[in-house]
Amino acid sequence: MIDLPYNVSFKGKVVVVTGAGGVLCGTMVRAFAQAGAKVAALDLNEDAVKKLAEECRADGFVCEGYRANVLEAEALASVHELVLRDLGPCDILVNGAGGNNPKATTDNEYHHEAAEGQKTFFDLDPAGVDFVFKLNFQGTLLPTQVFAGDMARKRHGCILNVSSMNAYIPLTKIPAYSGAKAAVSNFTQWLATHFAGTGIRCNAIAPGFLVSNQNRALLFNEDGSPTARSKKILSGTPTGRFVESEELLGGVFFLCDDKAASAITGVILPIDAGFAAYSGV
Repeated sequence: MIDLPYNVSFKGKVVVVTGAGGVLCGTMVRAFAQAGAKVAALDLNEDAVKKLAEECRADGFVCEGYRANVLEAEALASVHELVLRDLGPCDILVNGAGGNNPKATTDNEYHHEAAEGQKTFFDLDPAGVDFVFKLNFQGTLLPTQVFAGDMARKRHGCILNVSSMNAYIPLTKIPAYSGAKAAVSNFTQWLATHFAGTGIRCNAIAPGFLVSNQNRALLFNEDGSPTARSKKILSGTPTGRFVESEELLGGVFFLCDDKAASAITGVILPIDAGFAAYSGV
């Protein structure tokens, strides 16, 4: 069971979460289910979301796991039909699917420090860059096209996107991921405006640095000690620590709560342990 940040009920709400096979969104699935929602957990990793759903049901909650590729519109449409059959029309959509790719990452922070044989900016693979942009931007756009239709018909609903601190100030080495998350933030504001007359709110969270399955090897050495990059991150974070996945839940619940955030739309909320507030001096 998760220690929920405050008492809020999502009873009767159908919540769809993409990227639910990961640590961050898997925690959201558990939290929404515990708060009374009927949750659809979507991920390319079917085994992960099926297991997650089984664990939620074992605790007495309502959750179903579905294999879904957020880059395939027809497949998403098929999953939507299953969600309608099993749980009902979507009330809250959490677009959590995203990520980076090594082919779109440089080996060095600064080009003049690159050694022979290392991957520089000029060696970035266009296909890798394209994949990162598609996964993060289109992977947010396509599920919204599929599931927000339920909300538009009911003239009520909430979309929550997952942006990043990279969207504010790009991190070194990961130009594609930083640019793609900036696009997610911009798209969040666009959606908030586009749907303003329909009763649909759209916001985003911008998580700080969390330890996940995707970045664990970048942050810690095999012996468990922090890498040089990890030390730089912590030295640039006033609180001197990483963010825990459960620490996102307060912001997530607040933005998705129609009563608490009824007038809030088009907002990107940093949850970053102070990273964005520190100038480095």
